Amino acid sequence: MNIVHLTASTFHGGPERQMLGLAHHLPETYQTLFLSFAEGGRCRQFLSTARHHGFEAAALTYDTPRLWSAVREIADHLERFNADVLCCHGYKANVLGRLAARRHKIPVVAVSRGWTSESFKVRLYERLDRFHLRWMDQVVCVSEAQAARVRRAGVRSERIRVIYNAIDPMRFHEPDARYRAKLLRYFRQPRTYVIGAAGRLSPEKGFDVLIKAAESVLREQPEAGFVLFGEGPQRADLQKQISAAGLGQNFILAGFRADLDRFLPHLDLLVLPSYTEGMPNVVLEAFAAGVPVVATAVGGTPEIVEDGTSGYLVSAGDAETMATRICQALDDPDELPEMGRRGRLRVQEKFGFVTQAELYRQLFEELCPGAASRETPILTTQTDETPVPPAMSLNDDLLAMESTCNN
Repeated sequence: MNIVHLTASTFHGGPERQMLGLAHHLPETYQTLFLSFAEGGRCRQFLSTARHHGFEAAALTYDTPRLWSAVREIADHLERFNADVLCCHGYKANVLGRLAARRHKIPVVAVSRGWTSESFKVRLYERLDRFHLRWMDQVVCVSEAQAARVRRAGVRSERIRVIYNAIDPMRFHEPDARYRAKLLRYFRQPRTYVIGAAGRLSPEKGFDVLIKAAESVLREQPEAGFVLFGEGPQRADLQKQISAAGLGQNFILAGFRADLDRFLPHLDLLVLPSYTEGMPNVVLEAFAAGVPVVATAVGGTPEIVEDGTSGYLVSAGDAETMATRICQALDDPDELPEMGRRGRLRVQEKFGFVTQAELYRQLFEELCPGAASRETPILTTQTDETPVPPAMSLNDDLLAMESTCNN
């Protein structure tokens, strides 16, 4: 069976890890092709990684405003690859991919990870996405909470199924002790505890709430330090908030790190202060690394974190309770590794790629009975030198389509 994933990758992040992990764990009779809109050349990192892992991967030449050219190009790839199923990731892939799949007459699956509503433009695109989900053959939701949101968007229940994000705990099997020292070097003064957070620096992630909580925590636990990994449009505002609170030596904005995996096992605690989530990969990664979590009870997070067992859950926006739970965790240092161990066991039991791949296999074979046993052709893998043109953003063509929405 031949599976095509269509995305708009801007770096090798959580969704990209999910796609690659699934491709690796499907049966040998499956072949996978990754297609990405160029996104100004930012797709190169993911496509290069996919090729390095032995998969065919290609950057698309067309994007909007050349809407129908993009649809034809996607359909041509589907025909060349003799695709059986198209999996779409994100609103642009859903809109254009659905049209291309219909042209090639194959089933189309949307993977719905969540909506951020971070700006007016994003809200408009996400409204368009919700409208188009109604016409997908199947919508895979990464959590029960996201499935409920998709049902409210008008997608029929029989077209929705929940398949959790997955994690490979072996990524954290042999922690590099040097990275604990690197963490501590972020601070001028010695630290007993390092509390970490990671994500895009944007309003829906709630990092301003974490900074407020840190003020209270540091009054109770002055030997603690906070490190936030990530980049985004809110960086300058967060830095101003840190400086205004006098936390400059205690709360570090460490920027984006490609080696975040190496740091995670050496955190004493991870905090996720988001206002909205689908199924947060960073929580799965923290648990796989044996690190307990304090997180807001939004989206699929309560489906991972067992309150009081592997971490603590708090209400979104509640800096006071967040600080209390962080201090509660730090007040019992002997319990911290035990909570992390329980988190690691949970991801091993419920959030593994073997389980995820089996559920996807069942879905694909329901959509395409008999295709899994068909002999597949040998394909020529794209090289890293595949030209990547400048990307163009969604324009009035898609906005005109959005005007047909009744939501």
